[in-house]
Amino acid sequence: MFWFYAGMVNDSSNIVAPAVAERLGIPVGNLLNMGTVAAMVGVVFFFVMGAVNQKIGPRVTSFFCLILAGIGYFGMGRANSLAQYAVFLCICTIGAMSAGYIAGGALVTQWFPKKKGIVMGYTTMGHNLATGFFVPMITLLVGRLGIQNAVVLPAVLVCILGLAGLLLIRNTPGERGINPDNVSDEVYRTEYFQEETDEDGGWTVKKLFSRKTFWLVAVASGGYQFVSTVIITQLVVRNQEVGFTQAQAVGIMTILAFAGIAGSWIIGALDQKLGTRKTMIFFGIWYAAALLLEVTEVRALVIVFLVMFAISLGGSANFTTSLPAAVFGRHGFKKVNSVLFPIQALVSSLGFMVNGNVLNATGSLRMSYVIAAAASLVVVVIVLFINEHEYNRDFMTEEQAGKLTAELKK
Repeated sequence: MFWFYAGMVNDSSNIVAPAVAERLGIPVGNLLNMGTVAAMVGVVFFFVMGAVNQKIGPRVTSFFCLILAGIGYFGMGRANSLAQYAVFLCICTIGAMSAGYIAGGALVTQWFPKKKGIVMGYTTMGHNLATGFFVPMITLLVGRLGIQNAVVLPAVLVCILGLAGLLLIRNTPGERGINPDNVSDEVYRTEYFQEETDEDGGWTVKKLFSRKTFWLVAVASGGYQFVSTVIITQLVVRNQEVGFTQAQAVGIMTILAFAGIAGSWIIGALDQKLGTRKTMIFFGIWYAAALLLEVTEVRALVIVFLVMFAISLGGSANFTTSLPAAVFGRHGFKKVNSVLFPIQALVSSLGFMVNGNVLNATGSLRMSYVIAAAASLVVVVIVLFINEHEYNRDFMTEEQAGKLTAELKK
């Protein structure tokens, strides 16, 4: 799901947006700005998809959303106007992001509540694999078939994935007769909170909005995705600005994707070992340093940036689930995520707007990278004020968890 989300919504905008812009005879910056429009429209629908996910479970939700993603991607390539492109991009964005983050996040949190760091390290490899394989694939398809036919294969494949998930996935480990994190019955009894809570874990929209931690988590986890969106959606274009040919720029993305696979695992392992909060602080400083190297536009430093970015790419996606899961835990996570994810997505989507406006205003993406570096450091400051396991019942003592449950029932 992450491979298709990153490929269809983010990475392929390097190829699809310019190809559609050329066919329609409009500035490519106008199409890039539609990414922000799609995410803003998506905010409303992410609340809806979050409610649907609570009602029918992530198994069926992911199936439905992946079908939507396929329909949207097919329509993007065949759009005959900017308005049509925007509508289909909205459908694709809502479907792909809801499948990966709303349904996928719920699955990871239910199945791996205490191992979510390393598990997200594995699942977010999909982002790097999209960079490595989706971009070359769509580049080849556009070159040989034209943009209108190039979108057919990915659209069909994402629908097949949705069907496979419907047949194979189960919403909770209990449906397979095993415990979360695959622990023994004894460990589950002694180290996991088992007191009955309602489906929402006692959380309501009003209670979440009233908690400062909720807003800190939403902005911080969305902030790193904003930085990644600024970079990845126009990385091929930016690499051409600093002197690479298009073929070299696409090739660089493919090569660096493999480094990124290792990077996803490293960030996940650090998350598991050091905790999400410490890992995010290190990550933000690393990300900012990489971006500041890039804006020098010195070829050697740009290459260092590319390696650092490749290691970082999966990590930013890791935190969208890992941080909320760490702070709020699995009890009522579907409710929490249904409210939190739209805010994450809105923050992330601003990357499209930054790129579109900077490109139209200056003709270069250099200033976008400066803005992204500053944003990364702002996230570091925000994370300093987050209590990592503030509402996580599995990490609390039984007594503290019981008090939280009683408080939320009031």
